[in-house]
Amino acid sequence: MAKLVDKAKGFVADKVAHVQKPETDLADLSVGHVGRDGATLAGRLDVRNPYSHSIPICEISYSLRSAGREVASGTMPDPGSLKASDTTSLDVPVKLPYDFLLSLAKDAGSDWDIDYEMRVGLTVDLPVIGNFTLPLTKTGELKLSTLSSIF
Repeated sequence: MAKLVDKAKGFVADKVAHVQKPETDLADLSVGHVGRDGATLAGRLDVRNPYSHSIPICEISYSLRSAGREVASGTMPDPGSLKASDTTSLDVPVKLPYDFLLSLAKDAGSDWDIDYEMRVGLTVDLPVIGNFTLPLTKTGELKLSTLSSIF
C-alpha cells in the first residue's frame, strides 16, 4: 500500500511540476514623482497568463535595495486579476523617503545614476494548485535627468 501512495505522490508532483505557470518581467523602473516628502518610483510588471481564463492576483510584494541596503518595501493587496491568454501590465509604485534621497547623493554624483536591485513577489491563485508566488529579481541602473537634458 505504501508503494502505491508513493507512486501517486510522484505522479501528482510530476504533473504539477509541468503545469504552465504565468511568466513575469519587470519591464520598467523610472522616477515617477518627486515632492517634499520624498519620491515615487514607477515600476511596471508585465505578466503573461497562459490560461484561457483570468487569474486573481492575491498580492504583490516588493523590496528595493540600493547601495547595499533595503530602501523601500511593501505590499499591494488585491491589485486585480490577470487577463485570460494575454499579457497584463501592473503598476507598482515604490515610495522612497526623502532622507534616503539625500544619502544617495554620493552614488548619483559620480555617474548620475542609481544602482538598484528590485525583488518582486507576485502571488496568484492558480486553480488546483492554490496560492503560488512568482519571484522576480532584477538589477539595473536608474538614470537621473541632468540639467542639460531638461533644458
